Amino acid sequence: MLCVFICLSLGVGGITQAQDDLLSTMTLEQRVAQMFVVNLYGSQLNEPARDFLTRYHPGGVVLLPENIRTPQDVTRLNNVYQQTIIDSGGLPLFISVDQEGGTIAHLREGFTTFPVPMLLTASGDTELAYRVGQAMGEEMLAVGVNMNLAPVADLETNPNNPIIKRRSYGSDPTMVSPIVAAYIEGMQATNVLATAKHFPGHGDSSDDSHVGLPVIDLDRERLEMVELAPYRAAIEAGVSTIMVAHIWYPALEPQPDLPASMSYNVITGLLREEMGYDGLIITDALDMDAIDTVYSYPSASLQAIKAGVDLVIAAHMSLDAQAAGIQRVVDAVQSGEITEERINESVRRILAAKEQFGILDWEPLDPTTVNARLNLDAHAELVSEIFNKGVTVAVDRNTVIPFKTGQTVAVIFPGTRPRIQQECTAEGVIVKPLAVSETPTESDIASAQRMAAQVDFVVVFSENADVTPQRRALVNALPPDKTIAVALASPYDWMTYPQVAGYVVTYSPLPQAVPAACGVLFGRIPANGKLSITLEGLVDSR
Repeated sequence: MLCVFICLSLGVGGITQAQDDLLSTMTLEQRVAQMFVVNLYGSQLNEPARDFLTRYHPGGVVLLPENIRTPQDVTRLNNVYQQTIIDSGGLPLFISVDQEGGTIAHLREGFTTFPVPMLLTASGDTELAYRVGQAMGEEMLAVGVNMNLAPVADLETNPNNPIIKRRSYGSDPTMVSPIVAAYIEGMQATNVLATAKHFPGHGDSSDDSHVGLPVIDLDRERLEMVELAPYRAAIEAGVSTIMVAHIWYPALEPQPDLPASMSYNVITGLLREEMGYDGLIITDALDMDAIDTVYSYPSASLQAIKAGVDLVIAAHMSLDAQAAGIQRVVDAVQSGEITEERINESVRRILAAKEQFGILDWEPLDPTTVNARLNLDAHAELVSEIFNKGVTVAVDRNTVIPFKTGQTVAVIFPGTRPRIQQECTAEGVIVKPLAVSETPTESDIASAQRMAAQVDFVVVFSENADVTPQRRALVNALPPDKTIAVALASPYDWMTYPQVAGYVVTYSPLPQAVPAACGVLFGRIPANGKLSITLEGLVDSR
């Protein structure tokens, strides 16, 4: 079988010679197929998908929510994927998933829920970022996933961005870059490939590339100083993969409406030649509307490969369409439209990555022992540590945090969060709790106002007040000079009540946010977090 030869040839001599030896044994169709990351429908391998793997030998598979159930189920599915392709003489697969943490995490049931990345940046702790990358990699590897389509290296520089925002690590490249780099190093230390995305930067877009082609019209100097900085840090950290965006950057590509994912100037000119990156380059999904409303999947695949990508990916596409993409590239080589050496160049990188990250030595995993491999208890403690180090006092106009002995403090909180009442206490501080509705009523607001008149300070907890009028109405009804607002999820709540005397940000609404926020307010935890995004109206937000 082909796999036997690979494992032997990569075990002796230099990797370059091994690649060349292997390439000489592979058909053109096999080499082209290595450049495709495909999607297969369902939580079990059905016969059409089995036939597709057996016939085409793609380089990788992406797991989508419809593929994913429990950790045991995911382990079994990945075992079947790998065994099927190996038994038919193919190479072990990249098995990838979107596991960013926070708002985008496709491995959910039975896995650790990590907070949004900007909380990690707020901690300023690169050693912690390394351990988070390591923990996430450990959980992916436990179920047979060997490639993460993360981290998001895009900066949050446009508050009107409809798709990135809280997926970003933050606004300031000097804060974000070292955290992204450490996260990558930690993840790749577990033998899971990390993917920095969406190059050259999706953060300043006002449009979503899932529904159309965004344009980011920034000059080259700005791109160099801001957007490209985290990618340079990722490259320095040895990131295995970089994903290119479906966005047109006029400063980088003169052809109108040509997305970065198909631009030779961006992929080969900027990323390969100017920035010196020699790892894998992958497209964002080629069935997003920024692409598939203009190009067919076969033509988009070919154009992206011509531009210099190594891997093309589809997220929701029929097997016939994916097969047509592979065939279109094969036909282009045979007709001389693209050279065979261009294909070989990418396949060498693919083989090098599969060797480096142990994919060519694949062995099946026991689904019955997956819980021991996941290490969930240790990772739960790690999540608490992220909150303890990242919860941020963004505003404290009167320097009252933490509260002092003898002060009287009203704590107003959603009744669905009873832990707030349990955690927000301190010896010597008189606390008056008030539970209100998730969507506070006029009666709730009146009760809160009466209590506020009886205390020195008011702490009011809200979650996503930026999109819930009743929650911001509650905060705005309280006396601003003695109100400290705690945002339990979106840090953008600030925009709805910028007059408050204090503002505390947890970034992510997980249960661990509550003891961390209360610990900061009542002096049990030092307020070391530093605001990781720029907030409108906050002059010195970082």
